[in-house]
Amino acid sequence: MKFEKKIYLNIFYVVIGLALIGCGIADIVDSFWSGMGGALIGVGVIRIVQYVRYRKNPEYREKMEIEVNDERNKFLSGRAWAWAGYAFVMLNAVGTIAFKILENDLLSQYCAYSVCIIIVFYWISFLFLRKKY
Repeated sequence: MKFEKKIYLNIFYVVIGLALIGCGIADIVDSFWSGMGGALIGVGVIRIVQYVRYRKNPEYREKMEIEVNDERNKFLSGRAWAWAGYAFVMLNAVGTIAFKILENDLLSQYCAYSVCIIIVFYWISFLFLRKKY
């Protein structure tokens, strides 16, 4: 049943994507939403193909289950998220200063806010995980 729900959800993405592109062609929405429709169609079709392949090909299913459930991959995924988070904070901190020097206050403010938001999320996550574990 879980497989069918995923297929239906991705079919829904394709339908929404087609509707967005149709609305863009009819000039009801701007090009951003048409692009979003194209992205939804692409993601929906790719995921449907993956689910069908997962269902029909036992070798592919085994490979995917190993990838998802392997402890090494889980560890690497966690480390990759940590590195991405560090890079995000550092790049935005540098961006805050650089945009301020370039007198682009709006972008400087966006970078500063993004650093603050990610730090608040980190702090809340840390407190939650500390209580959980």
